[in-house]
Amino acid sequence: MSSVRTLRTFVAVATEGSFAAAAHRVALTQAAVGQQMRTLEAEMRRALFERQGKAIVLNDAGRELLPLVRQQIALHEQMLALAHTHEPMAGAARLGAVVSAVRPLVRATLELKARHPDLDLHVMAAKSGELISRVESGELDAALVVRDPAARATSLAWTALYAEPLIVLAPQGTEKSLGVRQLLAQQPFLRFDRSELTGQLVERTLRKMRVKPREFLELNSIETIVELTRSGFGITLLPHLRESRWLRDPRLQVLQLAGTPEMRHIALAQRKDDEKASLIAAVARALHNLSETGPSAWLPGDEP
Repeated sequence: MSSVRTLRTFVAVATEGSFAAAAHRVALTQAAVGQQMRTLEAEMRRALFERQGKAIVLNDAGRELLPLVRQQIALHEQMLALAHTHEPMAGAARLGAVVSAVRPLVRATLELKARHPDLDLHVMAAKSGELISRVESGELDAALVVRDPAARATSLAWTALYAEPLIVLAPQGTEKSLGVRQLLAQQPFLRFDRSELTGQLVERTLRKMRVKPREFLELNSIETIVELTRSGFGITLLPHLRESRWLRDPRLQVLQLAGTPEMRHIALAQRKDDEKASLIAAVARALHNLSETGPSAWLPGDEP
């Protein structure tokens, strides 16, 4: 029977639509992802994927298998949680997150503290570069950050959590028949800060599309950019935040990019061989549980 790691890789391929993107999500090489999927197909005695253009999608057998794989992963997580139920955790940890990922980290830490009242967990928000520096220096024990898959190895250990595809966000009522490229070239463009990894992903996508947008504003806040878009000040190109409800927002349109979009990768960074490794591992498990459940689990409460 395939390992849980192989099953997680299967879910990643199904979600990302390519072996390359799935490899970044599960922190494996593309070749390793391909090997795991061939092994799984051999065990199932049937093909699970088919190509649609450049994308790899599940065929009928793969779609039938996916919910069962998710159940298997969930059961594994429940077993791990049960194993730790009678092992009370205590101690303090300082955690960080980029602003757009604060909510899932807060949700995970609150769930941990509810089960282990002696835990003292503190969360702060900052830019990815600053958070990584603070983890390296020991000011933070771990941080949820945007990871550059092409970056050289560091002194940190990484736990891949999820990836967010880049999409175009426009005010409701924007004429979609023009096409995404024309909209980006003609409408006022609200850009995310180019000094950040997210902004660099945006710039790379624009270059690949050979689009020169009508520059209007550059900000370092996804929430502010979205609110300005919602108010009709322009359009934007952003990662489709996992915890967002933009698809259900009556004042926004989410427009997909052609082909396989660039992905923003979110990962938990911590120091290697850190004395708080078991505590950080519990945080990672809590985040993984939210990630496997899906975006709805990250957003308690009613529609804002």
